[in-house]
Amino acid sequence: MNRRLLFTAALAFATTAIAFAAEAAAVKNIVIVHGALADGSGWRKATEILQKRGFNVTIVQEPITSLDDDVAATKRVLDLQDGPSLLVGHSYGGMVITEAGNAPNVAGLVYVAAFQPDKGESLLSLASSKPAGSMDIKETKDGKYLYLDPAAFAADFAADLPKAEADFLARSQVFASKQAFSAKIAEPAWRTKPSWSIVATEDRAINPDLERDMAKRAGSDVTEIKASHAVFASQAEKVADIIEKAARKADQ
Repeated sequence: MNRRLLFTAALAFATTAIAFAAEAAAVKNIVIVHGALADGSGWRKATEILQKRGFNVTIVQEPITSLDDDVAATKRVLDLQDGPSLLVGHSYGGMVITEAGNAPNVAGLVYVAAFQPDKGESLLSLASSKPAGSMDIKETKDGKYLYLDPAAFAADFAADLPKAEADFLARSQVFASKQAFSAKIAEPAWRTKPSWSIVATEDRAINPDLERDMAKRAGSDVTEIKASHAVFASQAEKVADIIEKAARKADQ
């Protein structure tokens, strides 16, 4: 009898352990899409944290030449992943993951101080619905691209980062085409995939109330963090915590 009880207990423990391990390892791939007026380098801290926790992290360096180009660049990275992926987007990257997230191997979406559009909406239409703080945006000489004045970058984009880090982000920013900002969403992936949203409460690039409204409309799991638009860099560990939580809970 004792042996039988011991065997039963051991079997139950083993089954539970296997089930827990399967759940914990459900999504191991994290694909990050950076926003406009930035590149992927600011995600280094968060990436290193997630890698130490066992995740495979890839950052899409999309060209921001058009929404279609950026969705295609994201899908190329998704195609390289082995198994399901969690798609993470910052700022304009939220527009990209909303379309690219329809790929069958995307398990869920994380919006980090990001636009979370519905069908027919563009970045410009959303941004104008609830204006944020004044951004010192400039046009390139050809009138086709936009960038944030490096002299104003720290205050407008990354007020809670050390000056040296904010300066580097300003110097490594990717100029954004006007075409990308005016493109409209066809089919929002958050309608069929679980989503999480991080609201940066001190955001001067996207109105925090707009971030809240978009997340509520999508039924996202929302976390508020006191941070600038560069929350992914200034609060890298907190952002990594949310991404890890989403990866653990996302359906395959």
